[in-house]
Amino acid sequence: MTTRRYTSVLAVFDRDRINVRLRFGKPVCERQIDRRRRLAMFTPGSTFALLRWEANAYGTTLSHLAIMRAVAPGETCCMWPYVRPGAKILLFVAGWGQVERALKAVDTVEALGVAPSDAAPEYWQQVHNRLWVHETPRTYSLEQHDAWLRRRELLS
Repeated sequence: MTTRRYTSVLAVFDRDRINVRLRFGKPVCERQIDRRRRLAMFTPGSTFALLRWEANAYGTTLSHLAIMRAVAPGETCCMWPYVRPGAKILLFVAGWGQVERALKAVDTVEALGVAPSDAAPEYWQQVHNRLWVHETPRTYSLEQHDAWLRRRELLS
């Protein structure tokens, strides 16, 4: 008997203190733990984005956006807060200015009619690299998406 291992992501909301939420992704199941917490489960290979914002009495202390890929059992991964057992990081930005730029890249993919979770993982890595050096990310194209879908079909 084979067991399927899922990656779990905890979304948390505490007004004026912490907001950890999924920006995109297609969980196979979700469970409301209580009024402030929700658990989403992802299959290996699924791509999702986790947006994290924290504040204290003096204002915003943290803002992050991480786009990740859920891993299969035995695959190496990065440990990440609110993500168990961990995931492969495709994109990570910190600071509200960089987070806004990354969210614009997500919006441009959605404007094409493509779910960001279905976009090529290499695209998110390219966005990460371009933002890291303060360059404008290249835009995602339908031709690039079609090539990714064909490649993914060949790999499966």
